[in-house]
Amino acid sequence: MRALMIREDVPPVELRRLAKAEDDPRVARRLLAIAAALEGMSREAAARIAGMDRQTLRDWVIRYNRGGPAGLSDHWGAGRPCRLTEGQQATLKAIVLQGPDPEVDGVSTWRLVDLCRIVRERLA
Repeated sequence: MRALMIREDVPPVELRRLAKAEDDPRVARRLLAIAAALEGMSREAAARIAGMDRQTLRDWVIRYNRGGPAGLSDHWGAGRPCRLTEGQQATLKAIVLQGPDPEVDGVSTWRLVDLCRIVRERLA
């Protein structure tokens, strides 16, 4: 099986310079691994110096080939929007900070199941 080609428009020395200037250590390791592979190091060894396995390096090479050095950044989504409004969140925070009343709530400390019940009953 042939190795996946790595784009060569950015020389390894430039990738190393970018890695040195990079604030995110994960991106810096990815840049260094790709630079090492471009310089002829085996993919397995290049991956190992970056703390990843060969398959993970292959995945990053695919992203690098598509987007260059910028393609090596993590792209986290915004995630699921909160189901509670800001007012509901403030109310829940106040309930948590106040703590339960053992006589009324039947518990001495809030458990997750208790807070979920409160959200369903009072805030939904």
